[in-house]
Amino acid sequence: MTDALTLDGFDLKILAALQEDGRLGNQELAERVHLSASQCSRRRLRLEERGVIRGYRADLTPGPLGLTVTVFTKVALATHNRDNARRFAELVRGLDCVLEAHVLTGDSDYLLKVIVPDLKALSGLVNDVLLPHESVAHVHSSVVLDTLKEAAPLPLPRAPAA
Repeated sequence: MTDALTLDGFDLKILAALQEDGRLGNQELAERVHLSASQCSRRRLRLEERGVIRGYRADLTPGPLGLTVTVFTKVALATHNRDNARRFAELVRGLDCVLEAHVLTGDSDYLLKVIVPDLKALSGLVNDVLLPHESVAHVHSSVVLDTLKEAAPLPLPRAPAA
């Protein structure tokens, strides 16, 4: 979705509540935003259908799952053409350790957020997967030492004046 929708105060309250707790049932959500359950359900469904709400998922803690190394990896492509970009995109989509992939301006073409169990796994990703790939020219990785802020709720616009 690229165009902003017109959202009223109730829509914004629903979105704020769901960003805080995606497990809210319809009745509890309706009570929080001061709507009837049926009105709340219709609005939530509309927000889902229009792509404002992409989905619901659990927020897992990586450490207990053995995923202890977070890395930001910049990638420069070997050549800048559509086929090369497509090949790289296919590669990245097949890598479970890549949490996010962004196309950039500047000296790198892509920024990947990667999570792996250890530095050996990172080395394998860089040396055995990324660098040998025909689409890739350069890779630069930075290991995260500490995280100050992560997965923050989206800043919602203010409700229109009544």
